[in-house]
Amino acid sequence: MPSKIDPLEAAHHFISTHFPYCQAALLAGSVVRGEATETSDLDIIIFDDTLVSSYRESFIESGWPIELFAHNLTSYRTFFEQDCQRAIPSLPRMVIEGIVLKDIDIVEDIKREARALLDSGPEAWSDETIELKRYFLTDALDDLIGCTRRSEGLFIAAKIGELTAEFILRTNKKWIGSSKWTYRSLEQFDASAARQLTGALEAYYQTNETDALIRYVDETLSPFNGRLFAGFSRGKSNET
Repeated sequence: MPSKIDPLEAAHHFISTHFPYCQAALLAGSVVRGEATETSDLDIIIFDDTLVSSYRESFIESGWPIELFAHNLTSYRTFFEQDCQRAIPSLPRMVIEGIVLKDIDIVEDIKREARALLDSGPEAWSDETIELKRYFLTDALDDLIGCTRRSEGLFIAAKIGELTAEFILRTNKKWIGSSKWTYRSLEQFDASAARQLTGALEAYYQTNETDALIRYVDETLSPFNGRLFAGFSRGKSNET
């Protein structure tokens, strides 16, 4: 791979080469947040009214891996809505944090839309959804408690970590994330909770000790009537 040039210069070069007539373009991602690593890429969003539909494409240019998120002037709203429905607002976050590379007087309005969505938070979980998630966490805990194979336990513990972070965030009407954003989202909401959960996971990974993780999940579920197994039902017909 060629040597990397300045990320902003690389982004401007990419836009001028591939989308010289687009209405707007933004550079987002870890480079913008000051969190870039050796493997970071450039996340570039473009808005072009000649596009029929949205698409995503990957490139390597100017020494950088580049992830392109291409939209016309209305298609981004569908992705805003989809992201909000799954409570992982990837595109709205990228738009808000994005550095303007090009703008023909549309970026401010799009950023305002994204900010309004983020500020409103995700739709609150229903009582039925909370019950379902309690059941899933209970099931995962039972798997961990009964686990006799270390290889399986590693995956069970990871799943418990994801489910617990999701439960904490969604029951507090907060956005969630995936992969590294699972932890980041929890840390942004409650740094102490994030440290305690990762500490409990580390205790299992390092010593095979499950007590801390089980205790943490039980404390998380306690305000919602604890674990749930007996009495849980979905899809049963009441017809006789």
